[in-house]
Amino acid sequence: MHLHRAIVGLFLLLASTAAAQPNWGASPPCWPGFGYNSSHTGNPQFIAQPLNRIKWSTTVDTNFTGLAHYGSPMVTPANDVIFPVHTNTGFRVEARRGSDGLLLWTQNTGYVPQSAGWLPVCGSTLTPNGYVAIPDSGGRVILRDTTGKRPRAATLTSLIFYGAANYAANPAAYDNNIRINTPITCDAAGNLYFGFIALGATPINLQGGIARISANGQGSWVTAAAASHDPSISQVALNCAPALGFGGQVLYVAVVSAASGYGYMLAIDTTTLASLFQARLRDPHTGNDALCIEYSSASPTIGPDGDVYFGVFDDGWNNNDRGWMLHFDAKLSQIKTPGAFGWDHTASIVPRACVPSYTGTSSYLLLCKYNNYAGIGNGDGRNRVAILDPNAAEIDPPSGVSTMKVIMSVLGPTAEPGAGPNAVREWCINNAAVDPISHAAMLNSEDGHLYRWDLNTGILTQDMPLISGAGVPYTPTVIGPDGTVYAINNSVLCAVGQ
Repeated sequence: MHLHRAIVGLFLLLASTAAAQPNWGASPPCWPGFGYNSSHTGNPQFIAQPLNRIKWSTTVDTNFTGLAHYGSPMVTPANDVIFPVHTNTGFRVEARRGSDGLLLWTQNTGYVPQSAGWLPVCGSTLTPNGYVAIPDSGGRVILRDTTGKRPRAATLTSLIFYGAANYAANPAAYDNNIRINTPITCDAAGNLYFGFIALGATPINLQGGIARISANGQGSWVTAAAASHDPSISQVALNCAPALGFGGQVLYVAVVSAASGYGYMLAIDTTTLASLFQARLRDPHTGNDALCIEYSSASPTIGPDGDVYFGVFDDGWNNNDRGWMLHFDAKLSQIKTPGAFGWDHTASIVPRACVPSYTGTSSYLLLCKYNNYAGIGNGDGRNRVAILDPNAAEIDPPSGVSTMKVIMSVLGPTAEPGAGPNAVREWCINNAAVDPISHAAMLNSEDGHLYRWDLNTGILTQDMPLISGAGVPYTPTVIGPDGTVYAINNSVLCAVGQ
């Protein structure tokens, strides 16, 4: 074990000196899952079409709850759009033709989310060999073929990380007590990773933790308690999609003491699931434990240099409910300057060339929500999205804490009635799609509009109304390989383009 850690430590040390990690600059012809790739960078090599019209739209919730996180749309090489739909009986996954929204197929699933104040994500992902991996009941994963001629009979496989024989011996025990509680992440070889919880007893005494299913269907797992070396840790943070760094060698994931509690960021060997490094999640203002709350969908983002970014909730609401975007080096040993907002957000990577006005030294920047909620602490309601320099600092006015320097920001364009003279509707993205070719970001707002933010000028240059303004779920924006932009607002998925 000590030799293994030393070897991996040396690998990380060498990798951290590289200009970019293997995912950087890749041009896969699709959007595989949450945050675009397994590092959740949110920036494909696609040019987003002008936001001139809604090409087609469809519901992602036939049993609308009002408070929800919906799974990320995925786009295949054939330009089919695949996404989960919440129904009054559970979930299904739909595939529609990207050009016109024609329904191609549906796939039911027995997936039941972890109980939470907001509807959790049913997070599926595409695999490199033409399948979609879908959460199912009992911690199982449905693998469905997405290739070939249409219409066609589906090729389905059920993957069970703790073994098909164990499940077959007592299906009810596993269906009732084991639930996937994060989006599924897939690496370049087709291996799957996800978090799961245990609500009660199973014949093999499963406890909440991190699961791996190899590309050939072999399962393994490690409990959250064992991975963190803390018996009080019970599960992976709800909705926290595992992230991969250094060409798939290291898995980063947050684990917590309960659905909403203290926790750690872990670095785990992706093959053996052996623990490599960990860091306690702390509030930069108080030094006390930060929180990973059940209302969040924050997931780690891995920068081109291997740095790790993860959003948490602030300790005791000391930062106007904004949380923090924590920042670590690849070995989780160095705590770096945090961002001033992070509680329900996954940072997107912005190549420095996208912001011509930038004159600093960082090789990349971050795009983060930057709300300052009206009526909470000293919040003024001036809700923004910001481009941050991860390696430069400034004093954050609301908190007085040294945080990442704001390079550029844009204010929400719509006033929020009754929230104060300067208050505006907030941005309702949990991960924003960045177009690094035309230097733009796609921003979903609570006012019911989708905006194009031109990073050359810092101006909102396009505005596409989707629905009437309302407080709506926090969801990602996505860019398809043909440039169509996908955004969810008020339980409706809209395909927007020219």
